Amino acid sequence: MTTTRLRDSIFECLSEAKSNSDEAKQRALETLVSITKVSPQNRNLLAQTDEALPTLLSLLESSSPVLQTLTLSILFNLSLNPNLKLSLTDTETIYCLNSFITSPVSPESSKIAASLICSLAMLDKNKAKFGVANTIQCLVKAVSGSRSLAAHHLLSSLAELVQFHGNCSVAVRAGAVPVLINLIKSADSEDLTGTSLAILSLLARFNEGLSALRKTDEIVSIMLEVLKGRCMLSKEGAAEVLIRLFEESEGCVRDALRLEFSSVLADLSVRGSARARERAGLLLKKMMEADMDTYMEESPMYYHW
Repeated sequence: MTTTRLRDSIFECLSEAKSNSDEAKQRALETLVSITKVSPQNRNLLAQTDEALPTLLSLLESSSPVLQTLTLSILFNLSLNPNLKLSLTDTETIYCLNSFITSPVSPESSKIAASLICSLAMLDKNKAKFGVANTIQCLVKAVSGSRSLAAHHLLSSLAELVQFHGNCSVAVRAGAVPVLINLIKSADSEDLTGTSLAILSLLARFNEGLSALRKTDEIVSIMLEVLKGRCMLSKEGAAEVLIRLFEESEGCVRDALRLEFSSVLADLSVRGSARARERAGLLLKKMMEADMDTYMEESPMYYHW
């Protein structure tokens, strides 16, 4: 299709999208989804068309779940172009996406809205925008609710947003740590556990997140159970969290010494991924140092000297 014909087709679709007929709107949006699915040039052409974005944003407020989902799909396709991420992330759009997360009209709309947030947040300039617009609180609330079919998409968005330090503080204050811990303990999906632990390891980089983890009951035991599992991504995340905890808390190291940590870490240091082996080695070294310190303190020779 030539550029001229494509431009005419886009203009026609946008005209139909403004009609009073839901059927005509649906046909138009389905065509725009197809047009923007593959070609970056097509996405740019649609975004540059007069009234294209305002028309699409107005359709997000439609009472039809089908129209809403199609519109979200088009916006997600547009967000794949790096040059469009900034213009798509205005305050009105963010608040609209927040509503799809907290009060989804369908599981599909929640998934696409979360994916759109994740895509837009890949531009670092956008991360802070979501942080001040309550998106993180909405994601934490949605994840903490009943088992959402969009849970993995929601967690992926949260993982992208908390790469920004300021958003880590927001997430911790929104109660992300206990929500993620509960998800790790109850999730029957290795993907959910792995992504939750990846987020916790990001939160643990800073004092607020680390403090919240230290206050979690039986945090060392919880991480041990993860290390006994099969998912390597989860093991890497758990090992990362434990390293942060061991560096800051002698109590956590003593808890580990009382459990069957050494054998689990020894196995991971041999059969894990490269990153997991490295982390397991650091943890074993830390435990050996703590064990030696304990031995010296309890030895009669120690008191003699």
